Amino acid sequence: MPDGCKLCEKGAKLVLLVTGRCGRRCYYCPLSKTKRGRDVFYANEARIERADEAVREARLMDALGTGVTGGDPLLALRRTNDAIRALKRAFGDGHHIHLYTSTTDSRRIRAAARAGLDEIRFHPPVGMWKRLHRSEYAQATRAAVSEGIAVGLEVPAIPGREQDALALMDFAESAGLDFVNLNELEFSETNCDALRSRGMSVKDDVSSGVRGSERLAMAMFGGHNTVPLHYCSAAFKDGIQLRRRIARRGRNVRRPHEIITDEGLLLKGVIDTDDADGVTRVLIEDYHVPRRLVWHDEEKGRLEVAAWVLADIADRLGEESYVVEEYPTADRLEVERTPLRRR
Repeated sequence: MPDGCKLCEKGAKLVLLVTGRCGRRCYYCPLSKTKRGRDVFYANEARIERADEAVREARLMDALGTGVTGGDPLLALRRTNDAIRALKRAFGDGHHIHLYTSTTDSRRIRAAARAGLDEIRFHPPVGMWKRLHRSEYAQATRAAVSEGIAVGLEVPAIPGREQDALALMDFAESAGLDFVNLNELEFSETNCDALRSRGMSVKDDVSSGVRGSERLAMAMFGGHNTVPLHYCSAAFKDGIQLRRRIARRGRNVRRPHEIITDEGLLLKGVIDTDDADGVTRVLIEDYHVPRRLVWHDEEKGRLEVAAWVLADIADRLGEESYVVEEYPTADRLEVERTPLRRR
């Protein structure tokens, strides 16, 4: 696997979305409505404004590397290069940085490489796969190779496009590229209509993966190309990569009243009350709960307490209480809520 993939497998890569803008209009793009086409900057799930904030998020998850993505990060070249330099200054040359792009501008590619980029992954639109030898990607990949960084292609495995995928593999081999990554094509809120209009459907009831995508990827392994080929499934991304990444962050951001579950989520008790100060006094004075196990989340307007404590006293407390699981991400997205006591 490419070095970037090895770290991603460990959940050890910061996901840095430099911009949601892109010069291509790929119908299968899965980027969310809040990011697609918008000039926004995210480090993992945190909206940021500056490169030093990306460094802070990388520290919170003990990142060993960064994946720079978009949109197309080379359309925001200054922001991308500032982030690359800031991350290298903070963590050293061993902090591996890979980048995804559809750009073929050799000047921008060379600038990113000289800022400290370690690996570049080109994403040519599917309509060009059969003519990459005669396209601007031939020159772009040569420019990247000449900079001494790892160079590859990363595209979705699109059902019905086996001949296009074979042509893409042939180009990668003849161009001397280091790898080809095939990703399972997935449904998202922004591409579902386009995929359905082309006759695509989900492969089963529990996956967002497109039926036939994995089958096409597996067929590519039967060829005689010598360029390394790697396939990444939707289940692996969600069930392994994401879980490991959020667990790394969870270990650093967990508060004393929170438990990290096997899935990397934060487990806690939640009390919905309009009198947080009064309930806090009751918890500490009447039930002798240690102060460190009580947290007033002013942003969400609720009182939090250790789940094992709340489960024991919820019936006597007289407040609407729950056990909550949420991601240890900047947005603290709630995943599950189990009532302990209803009003």
